[in-house]
Amino acid sequence: MKAVFFLCRLIERLMPLLILGVAAVALWWPQTGLWIDSSAISPLLALVMFGMGMNMSWQDVEPVLRQPRNILAGCAAQFLIMPLLAWVLGKAFGLDAALLTGVILVGACPGGTASNVITFLARGDLALSVGMTTLNTLLAPLMTPLIAWLLLRTSVEVDAPAMFRTIALVVLAPVALGLLLHRFTDRHPAVRQLMPSFSVLAIAAIIACIVAHQSAQLLATGGVILLVVILHNLGGFACGYLLARLLRLNTAQARALSIEVGMQNSGLATALAQSAFPTLAMATVPGVLFSVWHNLSGSLLAAYFRRK
Repeated sequence: MKAVFFLCRLIERLMPLLILGVAAVALWWPQTGLWIDSSAISPLLALVMFGMGMNMSWQDVEPVLRQPRNILAGCAAQFLIMPLLAWVLGKAFGLDAALLTGVILVGACPGGTASNVITFLARGDLALSVGMTTLNTLLAPLMTPLIAWLLLRTSVEVDAPAMFRTIALVVLAPVALGLLLHRFTDRHPAVRQLMPSFSVLAIAAIIACIVAHQSAQLLATGGVILLVVILHNLGGFACGYLLARLLRLNTAQARALSIEVGMQNSGLATALAQSAFPTLAMATVPGVLFSVWHNLSGSLLAAYFRRK
């Protein structure tokens, strides 16, 4: 059993390298990921969100009550800065309807558990980060479809009800089930300790699936969309940190806000692109590239913050 726990911890620690390796292999040797059907994306994301719920407790809601001003400001920033930045970058680079849809979906999604891990590694305010992730996730069924409709309605047909159903099924329901089972895992902590590594493997499988199925298009257009994704992520980090300083937050809080704004639940963006925009195959690509990139950039940012 010790060997299993060691392997799980190794998978968690090597997550950025694992994600990058999986993406590279699926890009150059698509057959390695073609066996994963695209219909598996939503169940795999639900597994990730279930793991998030299993590692949360009702006490994680307390930061929302203790720091309402900071958390509400952070949530407003995430649902304003990232979508608008996505729209500006998409228009500036002349992205077609499919890629523009994918970039805006990334911007309109809430933060994910990766931001909490990176905040912890960066010695940021973990309570603020968890509080923002919790509130953003609860608001996502309403905010994400609304933002997508506002920014995309002139470019593509937006099925907001379908987006709401997808978020409810693959985000809220698994998180709620994980929270309900959290008390059970108090007596069986080994189950809770295994979930993060399963989540990492599920994310890797999602990336392998999308990259493999879209490898030809990625090789043809990947340079431009990768640049947009990088600028989107780095712009979120910078705007989040600047906002924190304008609000006179302390250093730990500024780090948390920067990371929380810059890192998105890109797996959800990929699932939404597939379910709500099935005719726009390339709309799934920005979410996948963001998943790969933000884990690398977040790890580097955490290392920089730690040295400071």
